[in-house]
Amino acid sequence: MRHVVTLIISTVVALLGLLLLGATHACAADTEDQDDTAARADIEVHVVTANRVRDDVQELPYAVDDISAQSLARRFSRTVPDALADSPGVMVQKTAHGQGSPYIRGFTGYRTLALIDGIRYNNGVYRDGPSEYFSLIDLESVERIEVLSGPAAVLYGSDAVGGVVSVETQSSDYKLASAAAHFIHGAQKYRYSSADSSHLSRTKVDLGSGGLWGLHVGYSLKDFGDVHAANIGRQPHTGYGEHAIDARLDIAVAPQWTVTGVHQRLAQDDVWRTHATVFGRSFHGTTVGTDLRRSKDQHRSLSYLRLHGRPELAGLDEARLTFSHQSWLEQGERLRGNNRGLYERFQSNMSGVDVELASQFPRLGLRYGADYYRDNIDSYGARFDPGGTLAGINIQGPLGDDARFGMLGMHVQADVPVTARLGLIAGTRHTRVRARIGRYEDPVSGMPASFEGDWNETVSSLRAIVAVREDRTQHLWTGISQSFRAPNIADLSRFGASRSSETEIAATHLDAERFLTYELGWKGRWSSLASALTLFHTRIHDYIASTPTGRIVDGLIEVSKRNSASGYVRGIEWRGDYGFWSNWHLGANLAWQKGQLDNFASTTSVSSFREPLSRIMPLTANLRLEWSSDDQRWWLSSGLTLSGKADRLSENDRNDTERIPPGGTPGYSLLSLHVGHVLTHHVSLVAGLENVLDSAYRSHGSGSNEAGIGGTVGVTVKF
Repeated sequence: MRHVVTLIISTVVALLGLLLLGATHACAADTEDQDDTAARADIEVHVVTANRVRDDVQELPYAVDDISAQSLARRFSRTVPDALADSPGVMVQKTAHGQGSPYIRGFTGYRTLALIDGIRYNNGVYRDGPSEYFSLIDLESVERIEVLSGPAAVLYGSDAVGGVVSVETQSSDYKLASAAAHFIHGAQKYRYSSADSSHLSRTKVDLGSGGLWGLHVGYSLKDFGDVHAANIGRQPHTGYGEHAIDARLDIAVAPQWTVTGVHQRLAQDDVWRTHATVFGRSFHGTTVGTDLRRSKDQHRSLSYLRLHGRPELAGLDEARLTFSHQSWLEQGERLRGNNRGLYERFQSNMSGVDVELASQFPRLGLRYGADYYRDNIDSYGARFDPGGTLAGINIQGPLGDDARFGMLGMHVQADVPVTARLGLIAGTRHTRVRARIGRYEDPVSGMPASFEGDWNETVSSLRAIVAVREDRTQHLWTGISQSFRAPNIADLSRFGASRSSETEIAATHLDAERFLTYELGWKGRWSSLASALTLFHTRIHDYIASTPTGRIVDGLIEVSKRNSASGYVRGIEWRGDYGFWSNWHLGANLAWQKGQLDNFASTTSVSSFREPLSRIMPLTANLRLEWSSDDQRWWLSSGLTLSGKADRLSENDRNDTERIPPGGTPGYSLLSLHVGHVLTHHVSLVAGLENVLDSAYRSHGSGSNEAGIGGTVGVTVKF
């Protein structure tokens, strides 16, 4: 009740402030010289789906970064997390070269939500802190990425706390072909990078009949070698292999209805957590692990069937029904310094159904629906003696065995144009979560135990946006939003090594985490200039944190999850885009964050204290300068990242000595240069220099360094 009252009062105050500001600026003169801007490059209008409907980002009371297909092609990113590194307020942590976890507004792992074509990607096995799961989405199959910074629990449910990464995958674009005309085309892409001796191949084929049906098939094959870092040299066992396939069939079954079927599959082989092994390399005083081997294999797939259209029914303008199934197999091998081995695996099978409806009335737009996801999880673990003989079967693997995790949610959101210049978006969602674990190791008795529990959460959000000027070139917006994260199977039953100095046991008495976020933003856009500024403050309640039990096990601090922390994270995000001299474009963004959290020292002490939020993003700026020729056959791109020293450390950060140097992660400057040329209608070439300054660096909290200076070349042949 307290949160609801706060929600109503704060929003009313913010709205009154916006109305006053709007009245003050309504008569401001437009000083932009129209003759001058005519010679400049226009700023692209971005249409995003943050509101579960395509809309101009300028008209939405959200902080959204839209990464287009062209931007993805020019950034030379390896993985989806790498592609997010330039987004405002996003920091990408990498435990290993084949892994990556975006921190959005101070949160990562299961406090950020991923969507693939609108389908929930997070499942019941997501871990606390950084995870590798964003890296298991094949970037070569991606058409565009949208980053919604801030809470979106009303629309998407649990986990949408720090933000939402929405990935849209490639299709045949059959609707763009001439009506009823048959088509077939495709492309073969190859790229080589010297800094990690990597080879990447991508093959895709599109065929169909214009406006009637289309089939897209793609295959990606990647071989990444060991990373050569500045001042360190080759980092052994940082290379790995990966292959992926994606297929999509769209059929127009009626003038207003489309059926879509999709299957995606990715496999990642032999990805080492090098920093935890004797093959790690010290960076500014970090320690080196003692394991002889620490590696993982990952296999995941997604299949879905979707019906989407516009019913000819009064009061119902759009409907979408999606059935999905995702499978996930993770296998891990660990060989300790004493030659004792551990093998762990889990298998996750998550099925989902999502119903999304939209109704448009003269003074009201409604989006409403329901979704249900059920995750079935099996887990296995075995121990081996130094000679390789089986020493025993564990009660569970890295998390509980024979587990079920289900989420049922219902939501409604209203878009209300109060006046010609003022709009409100209000919504609410109710979610019921149920977990059952058939078998896990009881932390007291050491014997097998079982668990059942459920959680019910209702969250609301209210946002407002006002056009400061009649020409709608400037907008002020504000929002106050509740969000939550229900404990998942990993929280309830995780067992085994955690951070560098910790081992974790099950915790079955957990409540949901709760968050309340205030946002205030400004957006401006003219023909050649766009800018946006966002301020946010998130209050954290009942935060689930790894808390010492007071015991030491095999030299490691035993921890267990508890709703033991509260605190806040606040920050500022700015971005600007400027087009000039017809062919040039300059983009820049800047982010600053500060977070505090009650926590428990990673020692046998169980007394709490307030400290910085773990792995908080340092002050970071990104700049990108691009040029394209008049005929679009040549383009140049240069990117610069400036990251400050990350020295605001929690106790857990200071104890994570294999990843975070004493005193914090050093700041760095990162410069890249790329060039592209369309040689013929069928052949295009690209080349680039990465890390031109040969900086020795790693992103804060990462387990290994990024590559030093290196060259990249590629060719794409279309047919």
